[in-house]
Amino acid sequence: MQRLRLDDPKLAFDGNPQAARTLLENWVPPNPDQEETRARILQFMGENPCDAHLRECVPGHLTASSIVIHSDGKRGLFTLHKKLNRWLQLGGHCDGDANLAAAALREAVEESGIEDLVIDPRIVDLDIHLIPQRPAKADRPAEPAHLHLDTRFFVYAPKGAKYVVSDESHELAWFTAQEIAQREADESVMRLVQLALS
Repeated sequence: MQRLRLDDPKLAFDGNPQAARTLLENWVPPNPDQEETRARILQFMGENPCDAHLRECVPGHLTASSIVIHSDGKRGLFTLHKKLNRWLQLGGHCDGDANLAAAALREAVEESGIEDLVIDPRIVDLDIHLIPQRPAKADRPAEPAHLHLDTRFFVYAPKGAKYVVSDESHELAWFTAQEIAQREADESVMRLVQLALS
């Protein structure tokens, strides 16, 4: 299994959306549901060929996330997300980087504060979910409802890793599959948990 650090040349920033398309097209989905999700993401990219990887793409945009796996292999690192107020895996916007594994690892490092995480650059899951609209506030404009078209990976923490809660989280915590299920994590999170921690 290949595991890459953030400074690996294979994780260099790539602003060409074709990089994401190639990764998705070369992936072999494990079941019909994932095949359908991939087809929907590729269709979306065809409809938004220049900006699907940018958060300015209003109907939605590509995102990248990961389950950060503890060195004991039995727990994953989850964020109580500040905007959505739900327990989720780490991840977020690609911000113009169509190298989806790089975007996922960058987000994991930023949100966990763990510098020496490594990623398996193979896709493990895809998900499309609706982000609800947010009304305007004094410090930000309104945000319309939009789709996140998420590509997901496994990221691995080193032994003794200590996380630091970022501005994007209320809280971070290591949970077993049973523990995250008890926090009413949604089906897409639990699907990722079953792949990583079963």
